[in-house]
Amino acid sequence: MQIGLLLPTGQAQLQSGGSAANVVDIAVRAERLGFDSVWAGDSLSRARIEPLTLLTAVAQATDTIRLGTATLIPAYRHPAQAALTISSLDLVSGGRLVLGVGGGFPGRSEHEFDLVGVDPKTRFSHLDDTVTLWKQLWTGRPTSFSGKVLHYDWLPEVPRPVQPGGPPVWLAGITPAALRRAGRLYDGWLPYPPDPADYASGLATIREQGRDVTPALFATVHLGEGTAALEEYCQATYQASLDWVSKIQVMISGGPESVIAQLRRFADAGARHILLRVAALDPAAIDHQLAGLAEILSPLRRTLEPESP
Repeated sequence: MQIGLLLPTGQAQLQSGGSAANVVDIAVRAERLGFDSVWAGDSLSRARIEPLTLLTAVAQATDTIRLGTATLIPAYRHPAQAALTISSLDLVSGGRLVLGVGGGFPGRSEHEFDLVGVDPKTRFSHLDDTVTLWKQLWTGRPTSFSGKVLHYDWLPEVPRPVQPGGPPVWLAGITPAALRRAGRLYDGWLPYPPDPADYASGLATIREQGRDVTPALFATVHLGEGTAALEEYCQATYQASLDWVSKIQVMISGGPESVIAQLRRFADAGARHILLRVAALDPAAIDHQLAGLAEILSPLRRTLEPESP
């Protein structure tokens, strides 16, 4: 069982007193406290620190902790240039990179795709083509590429990443089509369904495709009784109510035992790498939550570890 931490890089945290330097310090602290990974999100509609740039700084400030994107939207970047950037980051980090990727959020991401010249109707084919191209560039010397929507008559040479085959790529999403695609093409799965039963059935569908993927989970947590902090976080981050967000995402609050018990349900459903997003905005609140999570990290990991047969 692996436990990761999402770094607070969003507009809501930056407006509440956060900074890029503070985020790097949090990553260093997370490594020292025993987290297995740190992650950075991606957006064009909400201001945030660009994830690949940030993770390059984190790579230089840390030694062993895994670095991840949760999630990167590849469509925002030219596929060949992104392959070079990602390969370079894997080299800088010594092979510690994991790429969570997604195709945007229906009803909220269309204007972003319009901005970068990608048809929202073909965004999933664009994503799959991009990942296929990345893997070809990281493992061979292709001179051209022809996918469903991407076609190139010339391609650059990309330096080999440290990790053979390139960084593992995990797909976000839980629609039936996303599950089938995760099982065919991707190395891991990083959804955030609020119902553990949906997680279990989704993982079963992926495994029917015959690939051995890493089953991960994105969960938002707040150590403390009541839901006021989660409500504040949802309003600041999504301009939406907790009631609306919790129908889509895992949102957890409570004391240490309650948080562990709620996460245990997803571990029982098959999750093996749980990424925690702290539902806090200002640096003091984030520090307080991080200290609390550090205190339960060992019991959390022991409790979530699957039982021996």
